[in-house]
Amino acid sequence: QVQLVESGGGFVQTGGSLTLSCVKSGNRFSSNTFGWYRQFPEKQRELVATMSSSGIANYADAVKGRFTISRDNAKNTVYLQMNSLKPEDTAVYYCNYRARTIQTERDYWGQGTQVTVSS
Repeated sequence: QVQLVESGGGFVQTGGSLTLSCVKSGNRFSSNTFGWYRQFPEKQRELVATMSSSGIANYADAVKGRFTISRDNAKNTVYLQMNSLKPEDTAVYYCNYRARTIQTERDYWGQGTQVTVSS
């Protein structure tokens, strides 16, 4: 099993910055991807950014140039640095860990952290 605990959400004004953190505990998988997703009210969860175990990052178009994902494997932690925040970034942000074995692929999720950007 894998457990994910997020922190760092909060309230910020337009143009401000926040950094989200997610600490992973539990089983290790050599092939894995950390990710951040967000969910707007009454909408499906959508991808924000991912980073593979080899360090390859992927971003949603809406956040490119403003958000940066990084990971510290020694600390089992993934970060999301969010700059130039906009009201449309207001959402619940979820940490994701995708674990792969030869036979399976499984997603684990954190509990979510609210980010609110005021106009």
